[in-house]
Amino acid sequence: MNITHRNDRHTTSMLTDHIVITPKFRGVVLVGKVGKECERQIRWTCKKMDVKILEMAVASDHVHLFVQYPPRLSPSRIVELIKTQSSRELRKKFPQLRSFHKTALWAPGCYHGSVGQGFDVVEKYISIQRYDHKRPSIVEK
Repeated sequence: MNITHRNDRHTTSMLTDHIVITPKFRGVVLVGKVGKECERQIRWTCKKMDVKILEMAVASDHVHLFVQYPPRLSPSRIVELIKTQSSRELRKKFPQLRSFHKTALWAPGCYHGSVGQGFDVVEKYISIQRYDHKRPSIVEK
């Protein structure tokens, strides 16, 4: 992986974060078309925020992201925007997700891990998490 310093108008930075978000109750809902659309929505949202996805894995019951972000954004704001946008769009496109939980797709918390060194370790870990569809979905496809 080639992570370089980010040069903006007044700053040079190399801010990276490992983020894990889960559906409510760690539900197995990110399978098949839902999982693929979830990945598409997250990539679109990150692009709009100018957040570079270094590695991403959508498993059946969680999402791993390894991102590089600008100093004007905080990791919690990045997650807030990702969860809001993806929940809204996924629940609109897949009505069966509303039967899973009426008000939200994502659990309220998340995991943040600032990555200073050892990028290759995080990248390898996330790459083996990709598309874990061994567990059956709790919502109909």
